Amino acid sequence: MERQQEIVDIKRHAKCLQSRNGLGRDDGMDKDKIREAVLMLLEGIGEDPGREGLKETPDRIARMYEEILSGGGETAELPLSKTFHTDSAEMVLEKDIVFYSMCEHHMMPFFGKAHVAYIPDGEVVGLSKLARTVEIYARRLQLQERLTAQIADAMMTYVKCRGVMVMLEAEHMCMTMRGVKKPGSQTVTIAKRGAFEERAELERTFFAMLGRA
Repeated sequence: MERQQEIVDIKRHAKCLQSRNGLGRDDGMDKDKIREAVLMLLEGIGEDPGREGLKETPDRIARMYEEILSGGGETAELPLSKTFHTDSAEMVLEKDIVFYSMCEHHMMPFFGKAHVAYIPDGEVVGLSKLARTVEIYARRLQLQERLTAQIADAMMTYVKCRGVMVMLEAEHMCMTMRGVKKPGSQTVTIAKRGAFEERAELERTFFAMLGRA
């Protein structure tokens, strides 16, 4: 009974914060369930959810997940629709795109840099849209291997290009903060589509442009 009253109090407090901060929109996330889950987690680790430092924590975490997992229902179709005509068929590379994502196994962050290259076929996409594409697919519960493939597949699907190559380099907190505890270790994943699968020289040019030749 006492715990149920705590949940009611937290929900009431959260609604007041949403009203004050303009965060009451319906985005498909059940933020009440998130708050209740955080309350149970705090109790499960032996904390007092009612103490000053933790009273607003369930709402803070609900709002955090609303932000960092906001890409779950999106595709990159809209940002990648902004294209410009070109007569060039030379490689375009956007490198060192910083990203943050959440590993779906431990729900801990992994973060690093993405490098996205493509061969235009009559059109190029706005450079900021490549970074936006990485962000869309990173902002969900992810695997690095899947994230790499989703970025490459989105480029092939929504942009008129002859080929795509994507490389992600990331540090996983589930390896550096817990478990084997190996800080600084990097996981590298690559996805190749179209011309990059067919022409080895394009892959060599990709690595040369990254200074990895």
